[in-house]
Amino acid sequence: MRVSRPSLRLLAALALAVPTVACTVVEGRQNVAEYVDDSTITNTIRARYIDDPGVHFGDVGVTTMNGVVHLSGRVNSWPERSRAGQIAAGVRGVKRVDNTIIVRN
Repeated sequence: MRVSRPSLRLLAALALAVPTVACTVVEGRQNVAEYVDDSTITNTIRARYIDDPGVHFGDVGVTTMNGVVHLSGRVNSWPERSRAGQIAAGVRGVKRVDNTIIVRN
């Protein structure tokens, strides 16, 4: 069976997201439905970063809690930082984006 390129990208994003967010359910900060919604948002953003040449996927961290996306990491330019925020804000279910990405000198 052949797996399409977008499917591989989504699987890679999922593999990176699950360990980070799963503890929120265990700690009681979210119910399972909220966790699934937030995981979907996070994984959609990561998949879009992989497809976008303007954002280096490995440089940007994405976490979502109750629809609020937090972006972190270090990028090479202000346009890349801005593009990462635009992509995140354009995902269905995102209530707010907190962009704390640092631009390298």
